[in-house]
Amino acid sequence: MQKTVVINVVGLTNRLIGEHTPFIASFLKKGAASRIKPMLPGVTCSAQSTYLTGKWPTEHGIVGNGWYFKEECEVKFWRQSNNLVQSEKIWDALKKENPEFSCSNMFWWYNMYSNADYSVTPRPNYLADGRKIPDIYSYPSDLRDHLQNELGTFPLFQFWGPKTSIKSSKWIADASILTDKKYDPNLTLIYLPHLDYNLQRYGLDFSVIKKDLSEIDEVVRHLAGYYDQKDTNIILLSEYGITNVSNPIHLNRILRKEGLIDIRVERGLELLDPGASRAFAVADHQIAHVYIKDDTIKEKVKALLEEVPGVEKVLSGDDLIEMNLAHERCGDLLVVADKDSWFTYYFWLDDALAPDYARMVDIHKKPGYDPVEMLTDPKDPFVMPKVVAKLIKKKMGFRTVLDIIPLKAELVKGSHGRISEEEDDFPIFITNKKSVLNKESFLATEVCGLITKHLTDN
Repeated sequence: MQKTVVINVVGLTNRLIGEHTPFIASFLKKGAASRIKPMLPGVTCSAQSTYLTGKWPTEHGIVGNGWYFKEECEVKFWRQSNNLVQSEKIWDALKKENPEFSCSNMFWWYNMYSNADYSVTPRPNYLADGRKIPDIYSYPSDLRDHLQNELGTFPLFQFWGPKTSIKSSKWIADASILTDKKYDPNLTLIYLPHLDYNLQRYGLDFSVIKKDLSEIDEVVRHLAGYYDQKDTNIILLSEYGITNVSNPIHLNRILRKEGLIDIRVERGLELLDPGASRAFAVADHQIAHVYIKDDTIKEKVKALLEEVPGVEKVLSGDDLIEMNLAHERCGDLLVVADKDSWFTYYFWLDDALAPDYARMVDIHKKPGYDPVEMLTDPKDPFVMPKVVAKLIKKKMGFRTVLDIIPLKAELVKGSHGRISEEEDDFPIFITNKKSVLNKESFLATEVCGLITKHLTDN
């Protein structure tokens, strides 16, 4: 098999390739490129699972970055077990054809307990005293120690949260090279999330994001230089394009005002009770799954949401079949935002009653995706001294919470998930193996086959 690396540059589109990405621009010019037709939903877990299985969410079951687990009556985001993906992955198929085939998965999602030969993914340690310690999970397990001994502890707080920076993507890139030197797999999958951060914070404001573009360009240059010396087929691709937004929509507040959502009050604060609610929304960027307990109100809820300013369409029944989303995990309704809008998970009507996790970076407790976790309040000049003080308290053994995330959804300026109108905002597939691409655009389900061709076509 021909050695191949897939470098997933999150958010990369034709619109972003230019003067601030000189290496990527030259790589594109020397190689070949096609657009990937956006899928619905255009979010991390769904897109990656489609790329790695060649199947739609209808079959592989990853209908978003999270969904309502009906058996448990809980909303869960960012799960990690590969067993959640219900279709055969690319490494499984290739191992059947060639038992000697090997694969390294560096930070693509659903990374734990798969049949990939080598894998690394974020896995913090949650201590009994409330502290969260940066760490990773790896297979084989000693790879974790090898990488962190060489590179230092994985910079978890630069991977997500207000302190996100190029450090996390650079660490992943360096770890990928070390893993390749140790094991020399046939296929390496690398996840570089850096552009995701400021594109969501600031949108397509090149006066701000030009620095981010230059930083990720340098990381890609470093990776491509290493793999080029090993006669490797190099693929650069992305999962989605991020576009400007200005209108956050609070679907759960709308449903609550109609008496459809049930709320529990604990310690004077409100919590969403999805198991008791007649209808609630699981927000995920520009799409939201709406789960309805009482089927007799489905059309009423659909009509209500269709009238919300900023909602482009509400899919159900045959619409979900047509969009390849007819899976038991999918909501009874799928709400899609218009190009200027995105969905929050907010369900409280009074900020004073918001749950404690609302003001924290807590991706596992929130019943929906929250991009505001990457931001602090720009009107609070003392926010960083507050953070330092709280961290000192934690190190001294005192219990405290990092409640520094503002409840200001309007701060978010970029989002994704819907199908963009502009082709310049479509995800992209670039390769140094020109012979593989023969069309200007491909479906997301065709990416798996394109990667396979890089490995098997001599």
